[in-house]
Amino acid sequence: MISLDSREFTRRDFIKFLSVLATCVIIPYSTLDAKEVKKMLTNEDKKGFYVRFINPIEPLNRETWRLEVEGLCENPGAFSLNELKKLKKTVQTSRLKCVESWSSKAKWGGFRPIELLNIVKPKKDAKFVYFYSADGYYEFIPMSDLLHPRTIFVYEMNDAPLPDEHGAPLRLIIPPKYAYKSVKTILKVKFVDKEGLGYWSKWGYSNEATIQPGLDYALDLDNFIKVDKPGELEY
Repeated sequence: MISLDSREFTRRDFIKFLSVLATCVIIPYSTLDAKEVKKMLTNEDKKGFYVRFINPIEPLNRETWRLEVEGLCENPGAFSLNELKKLKKTVQTSRLKCVESWSSKAKWGGFRPIELLNIVKPKKDAKFVYFYSADGYYEFIPMSDLLHPRTIFVYEMNDAPLPDEHGAPLRLIIPPKYAYKSVKTILKVKFVDKEGLGYWSKWGYSNEATIQPGLDYALDLDNFIKVDKPGELEY
C-alpha cells in the first residue's frame, strides 16, 4: 500500500500513485470499443441523394425485422426480409422527387405490391392502406396508388442492399408522387376501408401528392431542370 506520509512518500511512489489514478479514471474512457457507439439515422444533405427522417433512429436489424400486414385482409401475417426476397423480383430506374425541390435517380430492386397482395388477399372493402415507419412516420395511400404499375417495394438500391439511411430493410417507391408517399423503414402495412391523412397531409401537404410542374434541382446531375408536366420525372 502506498503511504501518503511525507517521510515514506518518495518520487517513485508518487509516479506509481499517478499511474493507478490514470488506470481508474482515464483508461475506461479511452478503451471504449468503437462498436459500442451506436449509429443514428437522421437528416443529412448527403451529396447525390439527401437523407430525410422525421425522428432520429438506429438502423433496423435486418435479421430480426418483420413486415407486419394486418387490417382488412384474409391472411394477415409477419414477413421476414428473406421471405419477401423470394417474391418475383422487379428492377426499375426511377427518380425520387422531394417537395423541398430536389430529386435524385437510382436503380431500385424489389417486388411489385401485387406479389404481396396475392398472399395476404385484401378484402373487397379494403380501398386504402396505411404505412407505419420505424421513425414514427406514417402515410396513407389509396389502393389505386399502391397498384400503380410503377410502384415498387424495394430492398436494393443501385445493385446493392438498400442502405440504412435510405430506408432499409424495406421501403416503398411511388415515382409519380412526391417522396413523402414513398415510405421508408416500413414496419407495418394496414388495409382499411375509409380515407385518411398521412403525416405531412395533416400539416397541409397534398394528400394526393402528384408531382407538379416547376423547377427541380437534380442532385445526381447537379443541375436545375424545368418540369413542364405533372407526374413521374422522366430525366
